[in-house]
Amino acid sequence: MTPTAAPDWLRAELVTLAWCWRLARRDGVVVGLTSHDRDLMVGGTPYCAAPGMKPSALETKDSIEVETLDLEGAVSSTAIAAADLDAGRWDGAQLVLMVIDWNAPDAAPPIVVARGELGAVERQGSAFAAELQGVVRVLDAPMCPATSPSCRAALGDRACRIDLSPLTHVRRVVAVAGRVVTLDAPVTTGSMAYGELLWIAGAACGLASPVITGDGTLLTLAEVPGVLPALPARVRLTEGCDKQLATCGARFANAVNFRGEAHLPGNDLLTRYPGG
Repeated sequence: MTPTAAPDWLRAELVTLAWCWRLARRDGVVVGLTSHDRDLMVGGTPYCAAPGMKPSALETKDSIEVETLDLEGAVSSTAIAAADLDAGRWDGAQLVLMVIDWNAPDAAPPIVVARGELGAVERQGSAFAAELQGVVRVLDAPMCPATSPSCRAALGDRACRIDLSPLTHVRRVVAVAGRVVTLDAPVTTGSMAYGELLWIAGAACGLASPVITGDGTLLTLAEVPGVLPALPARVRLTEGCDKQLATCGARFANAVNFRGEAHLPGNDLLTRYPGG
């Protein structure tokens, strides 16, 4: 394959180059940032001037090795807010890094330098740092699932096939004490363990909190968002499953779709001394 020649603007004696970052969060929010000193419009998306944004050194190879890119920048109240970073809204965001001609941003298509997914975002004072995990990373995934005594499916996914509608409830959180939240109405005892609480109002809207245990109106969460809405706040509750065959059959009548090997001998049986 013949490599594409660099555009004329990139080979000019005076290069009018600007870095552009297009970030798409998991909740659908899209933010465009540019290293240029003024805002740009590229492909119908506004890119706000953010001269403090910078990538680490880039290197391309003809290989399938997993590579990462470090991204650093300043926290902006209008683009990347500190509260959103602390709440984890930017974790797992899709990022496209490209260069454009700032003198005529829509005259030629941008040159994509890297794309991938943001890893965990760390913040220190007024600055943040994130690791961009390239698309080649998906090749590290196992080709087939490993055996396990518990179910490998998630409740309600394509492998499980359980309808989550009857297992989803809307409540209001009326109090928060540490990781324990109090609901305005009870849920069935034991049904919320391994489930999820999704905040659907206020400052934490869109953030999910895994549920450890549930007893009536009290739920113990694995984590609570760094920012909480004014109480009472509406939440969506999705019941959970402990991924055991007995639960799958007795509670959900779904043993036929159990994705595990509950009766497969484990290492303790295989290595047992003869006659033991």
